[in-house]
Amino acid sequence: MNSGGGNPSDHPNEPRPSPPAGVVASVLDRDIIGALGRLAATDTGPRRSWWRRLGTLLVIMGPGLIVMGGGNDAGGVVLYAQAGQDYGTTLVWALVILTPVLYLNQEMVIRLGAVSGVGHARLIFARFGSFWGWFSVGDLVVINAITIVAEFIGVSQALAFFGLSTSVSVPVSAVVLFVVIAGGTFRRWERLLFLLVAVDLVVFPMAWLVHPSPIRLAQGVIPSLPGGLNATLLLFIIGLIGTTVEPWQLFFQQSSVVDKRITPRWIRYERVDLALGLAVEMLGAIALIAVTAFALGGTGLAGHFVDAATTMSGLSQHAGHTVAVLFAIVLLDGSIIGANLVGLTSSYTLGDVLNNPSSLHHTMPRARLFYGFYAGLIAIGAVVVLIPGIPLGLLIEGVEALTAVLLPATSVFLVLLCNDRAVLGPWVNRTGKNIVIGIVVWALLLLSFASGASTLFPQLSGTAIEIGLVIGAGIGLLGALLAGLTRWLSAHRQPTGAADTPGGLDSALDRDLEAHATLSHAERTALRDQDRLAWRTPALATLERPQLSPLRRAGLITLRVYLLIAATLIIIKVAQLALGTGGESPGSDARGLLGTDQETSLVKPQGKHSAPEPDEPEEDEK
Repeated sequence: MNSGGGNPSDHPNEPRPSPPAGVVASVLDRDIIGALGRLAATDTGPRRSWWRRLGTLLVIMGPGLIVMGGGNDAGGVVLYAQAGQDYGTTLVWALVILTPVLYLNQEMVIRLGAVSGVGHARLIFARFGSFWGWFSVGDLVVINAITIVAEFIGVSQALAFFGLSTSVSVPVSAVVLFVVIAGGTFRRWERLLFLLVAVDLVVFPMAWLVHPSPIRLAQGVIPSLPGGLNATLLLFIIGLIGTTVEPWQLFFQQSSVVDKRITPRWIRYERVDLALGLAVEMLGAIALIAVTAFALGGTGLAGHFVDAATTMSGLSQHAGHTVAVLFAIVLLDGSIIGANLVGLTSSYTLGDVLNNPSSLHHTMPRARLFYGFYAGLIAIGAVVVLIPGIPLGLLIEGVEALTAVLLPATSVFLVLLCNDRAVLGPWVNRTGKNIVIGIVVWALLLLSFASGASTLFPQLSGTAIEIGLVIGAGIGLLGALLAGLTRWLSAHRQPTGAADTPGGLDSALDRDLEAHATLSHAERTALRDQDRLAWRTPALATLERPQLSPLRRAGLITLRVYLLIAATLIIIKVAQLALGTGGESPGSDARGLLGTDQETSLVKPQGKHSAPEPDEPEEDEK
């Protein structure tokens, strides 16, 4: 009953030809080797006891926990700290809303990786052609390269707090980052990343030390716009989205699922792994907001974020040296994790597209390009940080905004792939998930356009922006209704038996079930589940590329126009800030998110947005 067919060899080190009509991946149906154990490819029996289920989870656990741990990297740590320092707890609601969005996005790439056995970029190339493939990969690699620069800035500022100069900390960190993957195996790499993610948990005792108010944290869950809706707040929220739901996480987790040899049989366990990692990331982000909101609220630093170094100095002065030390550790740890994962994402992606071996199971001689891409990205990032006079803060914040711009495009391709029955068969998205993701993508588009309009027309009032967002929401609703109607008409016009195509619905199974009408409902369900777990994507070369419907073609053209306009608006904003013509109101702080005093920042929090007064006044001796 397996629609995919084919079984690759079990030997992990032998090159294997592509199966004629079977599994695409060369890593499926082999032992899963994790940090905490090994799961044989032949171990497909039921997990009836909780003890055995826990053991299986510990082996499979890794891709979700690690990728979510990387979400609180240098940019994340600093942006969450800025949110607390400048806006108190009033933006916690944004993280609460982003939590299910992040889970839905990452869950889709789990299915894509486990069922297809190939990376995200290769699927885009195979199903949408080289133009859209290189379009996606080019954007990703460029943004990843500059993101690595941000990670090294985080490393340098964290170690500078302990007295280590940038000229020493950055080169040493670059060497360590390369040795981490070049001198070990997949299992050793995963164990090291587990250790780094565990270190990141010190954010919780750090938050406890500043005595946060549970009532004020709970109040932050209620959506509000501190200071009113304006270009500054819009851009900050977009940056918050970009640093929380990042495109590289989609590419990395799918590649990691493939590299760890996870198949559809273990998707449920990988979903639990993702949920655990998501809890670590989002609770950690809220804890970071709480640290600066309650430690610096009511001080002269509230509402005037400068950079991570200044924040650490303020924490040391107002909350104690221990809190500042823990913040530096969290920043350093997140920067190391982020640089490692972002670099690996680009290596996985380029290796997958160029059809070169891309796996941490491979040694350097067998995967020279994979390790070479990684080493090159790390080296470039380190060198850029060491160049004097580079406007690092401006560069990084521009990338954060571009990341949020890229996210809708990435999400669109993700949704299209997850509705492609030739690729996912019985694992395609359900209607409810498509509706939710569609709402998210449209909301991101509206926020980006609203921010761009505010940049080009600074005289726009908050009321005008709100009216524009409402009109945009109405247009989105109308478009959704038209799309639903078109899909309904297409489904009713489809001839009988049209679903019986390679990679489509398993009509053979349906006929088998009809022939055995005496089967009970439970037996039918068991057979369907069994067939679903055994389903694999046929070889991509054997699949006919889908024909774009007029609606889908119009959507992709619209997406291309959106990216062009949004990127242009961000470039205009960066140029305005670089030339000192950003048009911000007097008194705003124009220093970089991670940069130095002379650098200009895309996000300029104003004093009226400062965090509220703490519950109890600071003592003089603090």
